[in-house]
Amino acid sequence: MRQTWRWFGPKDVTRIEDVMQAGAEGVVSALHHVPYGEVWTPQEIARRQAEIAHTGSGAPSGMAWEVVESLPVSEDIKKRTGDWRNHVANYRISLENIAAAGIETVCYNFMPVLDWTRTDLAFRVAHGGTCMRFDFIDFAAFDIHILKRKEAASEFPDEIVAGAEERFHQMSEAQRLALTQNVMFGLPGDATRLTLEKVREHLAEYGHISPDRLRGHLIDFLSEVVPVAERLGLRLCCHPDDPPYGLMGLPRVMSTEADYVRILEAVDSPASGITLCSGSLGARADNDLPGMMERLGPRVHFLHLRNVTRETDAVFGSFYEDEHLDGNTDMIALIAAIIREEARRKAEGRADHQIPMRPDHGQDIIDDLHRKAQPGYPTIGRLKGLAELRGVMRTLEHSVYGLAR
Repeated sequence: MRQTWRWFGPKDVTRIEDVMQAGAEGVVSALHHVPYGEVWTPQEIARRQAEIAHTGSGAPSGMAWEVVESLPVSEDIKKRTGDWRNHVANYRISLENIAAAGIETVCYNFMPVLDWTRTDLAFRVAHGGTCMRFDFIDFAAFDIHILKRKEAASEFPDEIVAGAEERFHQMSEAQRLALTQNVMFGLPGDATRLTLEKVREHLAEYGHISPDRLRGHLIDFLSEVVPVAERLGLRLCCHPDDPPYGLMGLPRVMSTEADYVRILEAVDSPASGITLCSGSLGARADNDLPGMMERLGPRVHFLHLRNVTRETDAVFGSFYEDEHLDGNTDMIALIAAIIREEARRKAEGRADHQIPMRPDHGQDIIDDLHRKAQPGYPTIGRLKGLAELRGVMRTLEHSVYGLAR
């Protein structure tokens, strides 16, 4: 695996020097300040490449921008409303510019309205560190009593509705505000900021869009951009829904292995593939991560390795982000499946036999607790995660264990 590190640009409290010291081999980044639907210009791409290629002192870092995460798909494209045709055209131009800059892997997602969703960005765990958590009752309290979505109460189990009402009435105004901000949290420098009113507008517009229709919109989008990516030698990879189930009545189309198979078969090209995120997919008990890697491996273009502990085996429930080798996903078995896939690719002579991986998220520990980094992206917590994952990789790749390439 190619060990990479997500960096949010100059606003990131993690410095390029820190990425170097973590032992990462490449950088994952994006132009978060560019509004969704607009073109990523060669000048902006080159500026980010230069920021990655140098330390704060101006010295060469030896690092390069290797994976785009993400080139956003606008809500207009997902809904096929408004300026969606121009946004698709701009997406194709951005792909041209990304390829011209020498970057080959582009991650994106097709989640409506909200990207990842959590209710607590600093949940305290037993060792004193913090992590992100999705609390089913808190989310129901937000959906029913803060967002005030009309259909919300009918879509949760009766006991969750009762628990949400009690939880909401126990919250102070400050706690309600914090919950709202957590659910709608964005990325550093992100040009798109959501308000409750904006979320309500989006929900109304998605009201007539079923999962099948949204899936059709994704297939139509890929039909227009994948030929461009294939011509340019790019690898597009779709990130799964996070969490991998419906929220706020919105359709979800990338939550299970069956979802991925339908998309990969509908637009069957080596340029269209998967971002296998073990944390997002692992939040569902019916997702078999090592098995998915075995079966879908040839189309896995990017890896997010993290772990979650589910607090229920129900499809929709609470979970928190655990340490990388703990949680419900068998990370050892998953990495073994990845190494076998890389060996198979190498034997076939594939140029992309080494799959880029990044240690996804991490718990805030030690000095992370005072740095106020982007939630989920602490420096030390991810460094610990990368070290643990690297140890598993080195062990399984050793000739003694029969998985060496």
